[in-house]
Amino acid sequence: MKFIITSLKLLRSLQALSGVLNSSNTLPILDDFLFKIVDNELFITASDLETTMIVSLIPDLVEGGGEVAIPARILLDTMKTFPDIPVTFEINRENLAVEIKAGEGKFRLAGHRSDEFPQLPVLVDTSRVEIQAEVLVNAFEKTVFATGNDELRPAMSGVLCELKEDHMTFVATDAHKLVRYRRFDAKSEHNASFILPKKPINQLKNILSSKQDEIVVLEFNQTNSVFTFSNVKMVCRLIEGRYPNYEAVIPAQNPNKLTIDRAALLNSLKRVAIFANQSTHQVRFKIAGQELILSAEDLDYSNEAKERLSCSFEGDDLEIGFNSRFFQEMLNNLDHSEIRLEMSAPNRAGILFPVDNENENEDILMLVMPVMLNQ
Repeated sequence: MKFIITSLKLLRSLQALSGVLNSSNTLPILDDFLFKIVDNELFITASDLETTMIVSLIPDLVEGGGEVAIPARILLDTMKTFPDIPVTFEINRENLAVEIKAGEGKFRLAGHRSDEFPQLPVLVDTSRVEIQAEVLVNAFEKTVFATGNDELRPAMSGVLCELKEDHMTFVATDAHKLVRYRRFDAKSEHNASFILPKKPINQLKNILSSKQDEIVVLEFNQTNSVFTFSNVKMVCRLIEGRYPNYEAVIPAQNPNKLTIDRAALLNSLKRVAIFANQSTHQVRFKIAGQELILSAEDLDYSNEAKERLSCSFEGDDLEIGFNSRFFQEMLNNLDHSEIRLEMSAPNRAGILFPVDNENENEDILMLVMPVMLNQ
């Protein structure tokens, strides 16, 4: 088994695949990339049992076929050192020794048997939908930061994907904050929902950010989902369990509406939060007339900060406390110049919306729970 391929072409594929690898694996074979040649095409696979990703490449020259598992870390580190030159791989079928020739260099490492590598799950009874890559990138970027890390509530550690005949909705929450991202230009013939884990979401987000014009084919059933685009295929196990009823926690009546410049609020919040209690990160929002006063204090260290901002406000004067970290995360993940914060009472969630969203197919709602104010 022998093939020749340019180092840069191979390195880019290996780097894309490396996001699937774990730093510590229970099975040693999961530290390897699986190389497989079929009909003059090279398939490289990485897996952590939950997520499997395959990249297909056309080498410049192929002799023979077969498969071998090659240690990922040493191969990646080696490929990073080469300029963009042809690299020759020769695999000895007898002892699985892998010989790499590049320029004047010759390198040898031990390959492993491919039959120990986990098999791809065979999906039956699947549904299929096509989605623009740009939709997925935006949906994942706007939601994944709000996912939880509680092992007792695994459903909340992923992003809920709801497919409907007239829109798609992506939801993430950790019980302190919630994001609902909806697209009306992405639709499905069948109503369905599933929960995607964080790892494949981040992996897809990184790869698709440079392929936003691509169409992604999504196939899924009760247990797995498959994303296929250009020369990449990713299979991931879905999170089992029921997602909480997120619509029930979004307050319907919010008569108090604050409209403000997003960047001004974010920068002010960053400054004031430095002086907040470092365990609660509480910042007080005091809204009266057309003025917002942000304040924070840390009684243990006699630190306090106060800053005044101009805003547009409809409703009754209000004082409400928020965790500044959560609020900053939300503002950082909105890229609109103005935002609207809608509230009903100091003990009810505040809801963030972008103002004048230029994309009419996009609907973004972010919810943040208040914290009890120290009187």
